[in-house]
Amino acid sequence: MSNFVLLASEAGESSGIRLNTDILETNVINLVIVLAFLVYAGRGFLGKILSSRLESIQSAIGDAEKRQSEASAKLAEQQNKLAQAQSEADKLRQQAEVDAKHAADLILATVDADIARLHEAADQEIATEQERVIVQLRQQVAEKSLASVQAYFDRGLSEDTQIELIDRSIALLSSD
Repeated sequence: MSNFVLLASEAGESSGIRLNTDILETNVINLVIVLAFLVYAGRGFLGKILSSRLESIQSAIGDAEKRQSEASAKLAEQQNKLAQAQSEADKLRQQAEVDAKHAADLILATVDADIARLHEAADQEIATEQERVIVQLRQQVAEKSLASVQAYFDRGLSEDTQIELIDRSIALLSSD
């Protein structure tokens, strides 16, 4: 810094800028010695720092490449698993559709059988009910006929009718 002040003060005393050629006065030797010492002493130190930094960068790159290859391998594996899972899901879906169709067909067959059985039961019940009604009607007709005959007999038979019935009965008995 003093050199600059000296140069500035000298430049102010004379007109124009002059170059100071005195090596000792400008400290060029001191600067060269310091720079040479820094290069000599710092070369090993800086070399070690730079080489360790280079090694750490290379190992970081190697680790990153290794992680990338592992990640790519895992990605490929997971994609294969996904494809297998999708294939399995498709198979399960198709099997479920087949099972559902089979179950629906079975249910429809069961319903058809139940309907046929119900038709038969209804037809049988109708036939039974018809027979019961016919029997009931016959009984009612027979009861009415008997009631009518009973009423006829309760009113009494005339003597002529009684004699005629007795004669017929005797004639029927004698002809046997």
